[in-house]
Amino acid sequence: MSVAARARRIWLCADDYGISPGVNRAIRDLIERGRLNATSVMMVGPAIARGDVEALQASARQSPRCAIGLHVTLSAPFRPLTMHFRPLDGDMFMPFPKLLRAGLMRRLDREFIRNEVKAQLAAFMDAFGRAPDFVDGHQHVQLFPQVRDGFVDAVVEAAPKAWVRQGGRDLPLRQRLASPKALVLDGLSAQFRRRAGHAGLSFNPGFAGAYDFTRAADFGALMRQFLEGLPDGGLVMCHPGFVDDVLTGLDPMTDVREREHAYLAGDAFARLLADSNVTLG
Repeated sequence: MSVAARARRIWLCADDYGISPGVNRAIRDLIERGRLNATSVMMVGPAIARGDVEALQASARQSPRCAIGLHVTLSAPFRPLTMHFRPLDGDMFMPFPKLLRAGLMRRLDREFIRNEVKAQLAAFMDAFGRAPDFVDGHQHVQLFPQVRDGFVDAVVEAAPKAWVRQGGRDLPLRQRLASPKALVLDGLSAQFRRRAGHAGLSFNPGFAGAYDFTRAADFGALMRQFLEGLPDGGLVMCHPGFVDDVLTGLDPMTDVREREHAYLAGDAFARLLADSNVTLG
């Protein structure tokens, strides 16, 4: 058996296509270079006009294996597509910490969630002419208590062949304890996997990519850690982008996106994939 045949095939997914023109350009650039094989699209973002969709489709046609998914968005500063969505903060979704607390306290209505996710799925299908390959969530909202129920209901009804993203790692406990943020995702994902599995939805067997975005971390070193122990079919989340005024008005993740893009576009990442016996093809 050849080395190529033994290589782990993983998903490297860029989140947030549609949040800004600069992010869109960076994601398309990496797809065309063969440095990404998945991206998830925010249908409530300000940069998801017809031209943005067509440009993404054109880039994806240059990649032998590029999945396009829906990035379900249910947190501020974005607004719902459905008219009667609750709860809101003014006319926007709640900030994600408040949404998580509301779910933990059982104060959400799964029907409001279900209807909004179905509306975003319908918007995706209208724009791309097909169902998404997968469905995930901005700021991991699909994993939150109660949110996951409405999320799974909507995907089963509107896009049952799509796989969904879970955020749990397949690592020994000692390694998982090193990242508190990722440890929270591990716990939330255990419940999400059970809910998705009972509904007959498939999901990625492993996950990596969570880190403290507020620090100037060495993304190359982090990517090496992300790939260690990631199973075949596992997924690494990333957020490459070019900073522009639209992005700075919406999201605190700015310069970190440019650092991620620079690393993923460079020779060091190609060497890491080869050294790790990992393929995106």
